[in-house]
Amino acid sequence: MKKWKIHHISDTHTFHDLIKKEEDIDIVIHSGDCSNPRDIYQNEREVREFIEWYKNYPSKHKIYVAGNHDGSIERKFIIKEDFTKAGIIYLEHEEVEIEGIKIFGSPYTPTFGNWSFMKARNKLDNVWKQIPNDIDILIVHGPPKGLLDLSRNKEGVLEFCGCTALKKHVLYRIQPKLMCFGHIHNYEEIINAGVVKLSDYNTIFSNGSVVTDGKFGKLSSNGNVIELEK
Repeated sequence: MKKWKIHHISDTHTFHDLIKKEEDIDIVIHSGDCSNPRDIYQNEREVREFIEWYKNYPSKHKIYVAGNHDGSIERKFIIKEDFTKAGIIYLEHEEVEIEGIKIFGSPYTPTFGNWSFMKARNKLDNVWKQIPNDIDILIVHGPPKGLLDLSRNKEGVLEFCGCTALKKHVLYRIQPKLMCFGHIHNYEEIINAGVVKLSDYNTIFSNGSVVTDGKFGKLSSNGNVIELEK
């Protein structure tokens, strides 16, 4: 049994330079949205700049799962090999095993606006069915319903906006030791970043979002440091 120290960050939106690199980290996980704009060429530049930063993070293992703002990855302007050459594991609805830890990463989120890696809510159950049962760490971009996912809808009303189908698969079938996500930022009056554990389940849920919605220039979180035994 080994104790793993994990730093989980998400939604840096080009402000990765403001992240404080934690010490003695075994695995650093970024769960999407390193970039921001719709313009595909600007998006590509931002992702490449992020890769240059991320490859120098002092951690033995580095993992990236794309988010809905990472259009240059969805459209293959940035490919898996670009991450691999930098010593980063890129997961796009696939699994990897690291020293006995089984990790699955997927970029998909429920459709909201015209962004990347999005699917209609009624299609996502079939997507999540493809995640194996024996996963130790699940990395997705968006949250399960009701867990660190409080946001404003198009009318500005606060609501829990995560995926119900994802929650069902995580709680009743997969039950990973750790689930990492982001997508739902912090607000001035609401902090979604952090970790939570439900009383009847062993899974640690981590929202690694580091930005405040609408105020990206100053971080409201440095992500989460989590210790995991495996």
